[in-house]
Amino acid sequence: MAKNSTSSITVPDTAWLGRGRHLGPEPEQDVRRNLIALKAAGVLDDHLDLDPAEAARSTVLHPRDESADPGPAARRLFEARWQVADGVTVHAQLTTYDPETRRKDGEGVVWVLAAEAEQPWQAHWPSPATMFWPDSDRVAWDHDTVEDLRLRATNHLPKDDDELRHRLRECTRQSWFIHVVVHEAMTPDARGQQPVSVFLPPSLRHRVVEHRGTPEQAQIADFAMKRELGVRMPRGGAVVLPTAPQTPEYDAERFSVRSVFLDGSEPTELLDRIKEFAALPRPLPAEAEQALTRLRQGWHLLTPDEELAHAQAMVTRYAEALDAMTKSRDLYREAAEAAQAALAETAGGDAGSRPLAPGPGKAESSPLSALTKAFGRFRDPNK
Repeated sequence: MAKNSTSSITVPDTAWLGRGRHLGPEPEQDVRRNLIALKAAGVLDDHLDLDPAEAARSTVLHPRDESADPGPAARRLFEARWQVADGVTVHAQLTTYDPETRRKDGEGVVWVLAAEAEQPWQAHWPSPATMFWPDSDRVAWDHDTVEDLRLRATNHLPKDDDELRHRLRECTRQSWFIHVVVHEAMTPDARGQQPVSVFLPPSLRHRVVEHRGTPEQAQIADFAMKRELGVRMPRGGAVVLPTAPQTPEYDAERFSVRSVFLDGSEPTELLDRIKEFAALPRPLPAEAEQALTRLRQGWHLLTPDEELAHAQAMVTRYAEALDAMTKSRDLYREAAEAAQAALAETAGGDAGSRPLAPGPGKAESSPLSALTKAFGRFRDPNK
């Protein structure tokens, strides 16, 4: 699950995508409790808990589409539906996975979340993450797939230069989140230690991983980012890291902030740069594309109207299949009749009027020509 390949397709503006790790002992139970509580509170319209193998066999919308299969490493699949402002419906799927490799104990369970709305996604809408995961620091669902990084927290940069460059490469190539590096001009107090993500709109809050560089790391961080990513680390400022490969819309100077005051006040300029970066076209990772396809083509949580529409679509589909089979049968019968007529034409002539030995007759009079001519009449729809 840690590998990630890029695609020429960009993330649709209607989608919200996330991938992380849950380090707790009962990830699926945490999801169930949260879904049940939100359904009882009227936040969710409905939710569903599915075994991945059974879900793949019983895919409703596209029963033979392999993209609806979450894969052999999947542990559980959850679906939820809710409405946001102006009655816009959101569909979302969360799938939990066993990690491909366990480098150490406590690596946790990988989760992939895909949500899509009927209209372009708005940052002030509720975060899909908190529809499935409890919005509590006591539940450790908010770890990035990049090791030792967490959402809703500040993550200090490695002190070793090689480790720092490795961390930057992983964040820009593997992570699905937006990564922001903030340099501390001086060691902040408790108010300044809180992450800047607390000031972001709900749907953007759980898409940002914040890195912190200590006062003495200004030079090493600047050198590493310039070498690996082509961006600079302003002393006492911040920078929004690009994706790898960088998109044409990314401007390193534009997404750098000269000064960030870590005193508990709202860093307006940095927040604006994060929002602007989030609105840029972003490459759709191959794994994210699969998750989005599963959401669209492997959806199970249907409303009564959707079930009726699905039944009508299935009736139409079966009628079309039956019509195609009937036409195929008729074409086969016509072909057989044409073949029989051709054979009869070649064998039905007067044997006494034909020469005993083959002669230089016209090509059209040969049995092969007659057979070809008969099949030609069948192939031509005008005859």
